[in-house]
Parts: sequence; C-alpha cells; structure tokens
Amino acid sequence: MRRWTERKNILCGLGAVLGFALLFALTFHSRARTGQRAVELVAFGDSVFTDIGDMTAIPDRLAQLLDVSVYNASMGGTCAARLETERRLDSAKGSLSLVGLTGAIRSRDFDVQQTARIRDSNTESFPGIIDGLAEVDFGQVEVALIQKGVNDYHGGVPIDNEEDPYDEYTFLGALRSAVRDLRRVNPHIRILFITPTYTWYTATGLTCEETDNGAGVLEDYVNAQLGLAEELDVEAIDLYHDFFPHESWEDWKESMMDGLHPNEAGRERIAEKIADILRSENKQ
Repeated sequence: MRRWTERKNILCGLGAVLGFALLFALTFHSRARTGQRAVELVAFGDSVFTDIGDMTAIPDRLAQLLDVSVYNASMGGTCAARLETERRLDSAKGSLSLVGLTGAIRSRDFDVQQTARIRDSNTESFPGIIDGLAEVDFGQVEVALIQKGVNDYHGGVPIDNEEDPYDEYTFLGALRSAVRDLRRVNPHIRILFITPTYTWYTATGLTCEETDNGAGVLEDYVNAQLGLAEELDVEAIDLYHDFFPHESWEDWKESMMDGLHPNEAGRERIAEKIADILRSENKQ
C-alpha cells in the first residue's frame, strides 16, 4: 500500500510538472508571436467598419481597391474614449476602446484585453480580433485609420478637458493619446481620422442634428475631430459634411441600412473615398 501511495504521489507530481511545462510552452509560443505579423494598414473602427450580415467590411474593400494587406481591428459599439461609468483601466469596455488598444500596442501587453469578457450581443468576435491585433508588428504598419466618434457621441462622452488635454475619458483626449501612442511605436506611421457620417435615428424619428446625448450633437464631435486633426498634423476624411445627402428624412434609405449603418452602396462609397485619398498621396 505504501509503495502504491508513493507511486501515485510521484505520478501526480510528474503530471503537475508536465502540465506546467505545457502551459509555459503555450504561453511562450503565444508571446513569441506578438508583434511578428507584417501588415500595411490597420483600421480601428466601430460597427460601421465591421461586416454586418453579408455586407463587405469597408477595410476588406480597401484591401481589394488598394492591393494592400489590411488588419481590421474594428469592434462594434466601442468608443475612442474610456467611459466615465467604468472608470477603471482594467474595465472590459474601457480596455477595448481606441485608447485602450493603442496603450496595449505601445506597451506590447494585451493581457487586459485578452482577458476582457463582454456579455453584450455581437461581441463574440472580439477575442479573436484582439489576438490578431497583438500579432501585428506596428513598426511596419504604414497607415492607421481611426474611424471613431459616433459611440462616444451616443455615450455622452465629454468632448474635451481643457485642464488635461490627454484625459482618456474625453473624446479629444483619447484621440490625442492614441495618436501619441502610435507615433511612439512608429514615428513614420500615417494616421487618418475618419469622421462619423450623418445619422438618422429611425426609432425616434430624429436625426443627429436634433439629438444631444449630454455633450453636444454629432456635428460638435465631428468639428472637434477635424480641428484636432489640424492640431496634431493628422489627415482627416470628413464623411459628415456634404457626403451622404441629408436634405430630407427619406435620404437615409439611399446610403443606410437603418439610418446608422451604411448599406452596401454606402460602404462602397466610403471605401472609394478613403482609397482615393490614399492613392492621391501615394502619387505625390
């Protein structure tokens, strides 16, 4: 009996050692891949840049139009800023904000993002997106598209904090911090802000000109973003002013599937606009 007990203890100990070795190997392998994937363009966006239903994601269309490698790090419902209601650096949604992602890119540490669990609908793809983003070598990324703003507007995120320009709980503070993070990793990266489009809210019968969620109407966010682009010497593509027609209520049906998300025609138009800007710069 004693020999059997001793043998059992030895086997249990050996199993524990092997288990630890396997876990270490898997962890080391995962970390070894971090920052090794070469990509030319990375897109940070919200649901406007994702593949809703069977519609083509705008970054995927850009890959076809420009013949470049693209990584789409867009996640529906995410903001540029961290949310005041979740004022913790390790909050799930805050870690997946634009400024949360660029902070992880700068520090090369995605542990918080990779352990974040969000129970909202349509977030099942988030873990895979984060794992893929962790593999991108941002030292080789040529272009970063930042398509953010409408969810900050929906959440009533303050636009700016004059006392703290890099306040990550404000829209402009988050954008400033994100640009700073990306330039620290890659001083030569080309950054473009993509503003939100004009938006209709079919459930309420109101437009973004009539809806203030606590910090201003959508155009206030757009104009602030355009001003910041000049401040930071960042390019900006204005999809709000004079892009989608919005003289009458029914205009949303031309380019939108629901008043907020572009339909296939709207997506194609946005992709062509971004591609034209990138092509024209490349010819200079």
